[in-house]
Amino acid sequence: MSDRVVVMEITRLEAAHLAGLVGQFAELLRDSAPEDGDPALERLVPPAYSDDDDAAKEFRALTQSDLLDRRAADAADVLASLQEAATIPEDPDDPALLEQVEIRLEPAAGHAWLRTLAAVRLVLATRLGVVGEDDHDTTDPRFGIYDWIGYRLDGLVNALDTDD
Repeated sequence: MSDRVVVMEITRLEAAHLAGLVGQFAELLRDSAPEDGDPALERLVPPAYSDDDDAAKEFRALTQSDLLDRRAADAADVLASLQEAATIPEDPDDPALLEQVEIRLEPAAGHAWLRTLAAVRLVLATRLGVVGEDDHDTTDPRFGIYDWIGYRLDGLVNALDTDD
């Protein structure tokens, strides 16, 4: 990944929806814990050792709090960078909803966005039952947000890629 500034163009409506998703993700991190049994949180803190349950539990106990705190801090950074862009009019017919706005992401913010979008997509995948490629049904409208997050994530990875 590079140290370049990324300028992302997004509509106000997209920004508002994304802020809503990231806000829900932040709530999940704040209000839940992996030991509560939520598979989405468990997926965010995967076992470090697949062949040693005791070592995996010990590693999780030592690292999960820090990892989830970092995810929450990243989500807060994303929300802060979306704040202005996500301001939308109350009138659903107002053309300002589709106004393109620029979001400038300094390198640290770009990386926080990458981590947050990937984590949100993992949560969505868990909720949708996506474990493998065959579990993704492009004809099912519930996958629209999942695909849109993937599209935004892919664009961000390409923008930050240093190989071009």
